[in-house]
Amino acid sequence: MTLCLKNNEMENSLLEKYETEGDLHAMTSIETPLRPDAFEKSDDEKIKNIQHHFQCIMEELGLDINDDSLCGTPYRVAKMYVKELFYGLNPTKKPKLSVFDNKYQYNKMLVEKDISFTSTCEHHFLPIIGKAHVGYISSGKVIGLSKINRIVDYYAHRPQVQERMNIQIFKELQKALDTNDVIVVVEAEHLCVSTRGVKDKTSKTTTIEYGGVFENEQIRNEFFKMIG
Repeated sequence: MTLCLKNNEMENSLLEKYETEGDLHAMTSIETPLRPDAFEKSDDEKIKNIQHHFQCIMEELGLDINDDSLCGTPYRVAKMYVKELFYGLNPTKKPKLSVFDNKYQYNKMLVEKDISFTSTCEHHFLPIIGKAHVGYISSGKVIGLSKINRIVDYYAHRPQVQERMNIQIFKELQKALDTNDVIVVVEAEHLCVSTRGVKDKTSKTTTIEYGGVFENEQIRNEFFKMIG
């Protein structure tokens, strides 16, 4: 009896911890947590396994998996996870970045704003829908404009915490452009806030990361003015 009580207390403590961490949207690292064997299985193997487990989830919910409307759902969800929502987990899917010498000597701020994205909250697996705004000042290199959008898209397509995603985009651009003079702002609606828990339908979350000349408040304010 004593052992059962201790086990129940430990289980309740863990559940309380999971709930609290989920509501705090805490992250443990700027790197997405991945197992060493994350890519040993093929996409087809992953789809087959996820299909099986998602069917188990549906059946636990009491759904009739033999219904014409539901029988294909486990496969569709599994394929969506592997091929669409979470392809950004795979480093082989990272976009190749076209970087060029700044031959036209444009040395003012370049801003790409209102980059729309959809990501997934890693605590509840619900959508994050938002926009990213990126600015940089060339130190001799420039990047193809569409590549900025692709970087945002790549890091969005994985289970995410907004703060981590913001930093990952920021650091990727700093590395590609070989400059510290980068700023990234992300603003998003989290469906784990608007559809569960507090169910706030109007709030948004804004995060920012910057370095180099953007440490200067005046230059930062110029960026804010440009993104409106």
